[in-house]
Amino acid sequence: MSPAGALILARYGEMWLKGKNRRDFERTLARNVRAALAGHPGLLVEREHGQLRVQVERRPEEALRRLGDVFGISSLSPARGVEPELGAIAEAARSAFAELMEAAPRDRRVRVRVEAKRSDKRFPFTSPELARRVAELILAPYVERVTVDLDDAEISIGVTVRDDRAYVFAERRTGAGGLPVGSLGHAVCLLSGGIDSPVAAYLSMKRGLAVAFLSFHSYPYLGESSKRKLERIVRALARYQPRNRLYFVPFTPIQVAIRDAAPTGYRTILYRRMMQRIAGRVAVLERAGAVVTGESLGQVASQTLENLTCIEAASELPVLRPLITFDKSETIALARRIGTLAISSEPEPDCCTVFQPARPVIRGSLKLCDAAESALDLEGLIDAAMAGIETVDLRAD
Repeated sequence: MSPAGALILARYGEMWLKGKNRRDFERTLARNVRAALAGHPGLLVEREHGQLRVQVERRPEEALRRLGDVFGISSLSPARGVEPELGAIAEAARSAFAELMEAAPRDRRVRVRVEAKRSDKRFPFTSPELARRVAELILAPYVERVTVDLDDAEISIGVTVRDDRAYVFAERRTGAGGLPVGSLGHAVCLLSGGIDSPVAAYLSMKRGLAVAFLSFHSYPYLGESSKRKLERIVRALARYQPRNRLYFVPFTPIQVAIRDAAPTGYRTILYRRMMQRIAGRVAVLERAGAVVTGESLGQVASQTLENLTCIEAASELPVLRPLITFDKSETIALARRIGTLAISSEPEPDCCTVFQPARPVIRGSLKLCDAAESALDLEGLIDAAMAGIETVDLRAD
C-alpha cells in the first residue's frame, strides 16, 4: 500500500511502561522524529494516544526509512486518514485492498484478514464487529480468490478508529524499538576504530542515552587517516541520534609518561585509567552521567575481571559496558546490521597499540596501579590533554 497523503503512523513500544513520565518520553520522541525528517516539505508531527501521526508532502519512502532508525518507535504504517464512520472506512479499505490484489497471485487463493481497533468507544461498532463489516464489504468482489486466515495472512488490512479520525493501513513495518535517544540522559562513549565500541554506542542510544564520542589520538605514531576513520564511524551512527559530537584528545604525552615511569605490563591498564579520567572531564562538558565502553569480559588481556576493576576505579562516573557478555560473533553480527562493520574492519591502528607491551598483565592489582601513577603528574597531564582537545560535529551520510 502506498502512503496516500504521505501519512505515516509511528507507534510506541516500551514507552507504555513509563506511567506518569510517558509524556516526557513522547515529547522527546516527537523531537527526534522532527530531527530525523528535517528538510522534508510539509512535515507535521502530532502526538496521539499511543502513536505519532507524521505527515510529509513528498518522498514518503525516504521518510519511512529514516523513521525506521528512530529509537522509541515499535512499528510504522503508511496509512490513509478518513472520517470515523463506516462508509468512509470501508471505501478507504476497499481501495487499499484492490491495490494489493492487483499484485496478488492469480493461480491460487490469497490468505487475507481484517483487523480493527476502536479507541473511541462512542463509535457504534465494537472492534470485532467493525472488522467483520469491513471484511464483508471489501472481500465480496474477490470471493473466488481469497481465503480468510486470521493467523497467517498474506494481506492484512488494519483499521484504527480514534476520536476524530480513522486510519486504514495495509502494512506494518518493524521499528527500531527501545527508548527515545535523550530520554534517559547523556553519556560519553570511548570510541576506538574497532568493531566493539560503535556497537556499544548504538546499544546505549537504544536505551535512551544521547551519546557523545571520545577518541584518543597518538600523533605522530598515528596519522590523520585514523581520525577520518573515526569520523566515518560516527557518521554511520548518526542515523540513530540527532546530535553527534566527536572529541579528539591528544594522547601521546600521556603514553610517553606512562612508558617512562610505569611497569611495562601495566601500560594498557594505565592508558585506560587515564582515558576514564579524561572522559570524566568531557562528561562535564556534555552534562553526561555515565561513560560507555565496548569492553567484553575476557575478550582481550585488558578485559579480565581484575583489569576491568582497576580501570573502572579511575572513573568518577558509572561505566556502562553493553557488550560485557557478548561473544565476538554476536558483536560482529550487530555491527554488520547497523552499518559500522565494514568501516571498523579497515586496517588502521588505534592509540592503544602505541608502546603496547609484549606481555600485558592479566590480573592487575589496583595497589600497583596507584603506586605506578604516584610517579606521574596526573592532573598536569590531563589538563594538557584537555587544552589540546578537538571537536567535530557530524551528520549522517
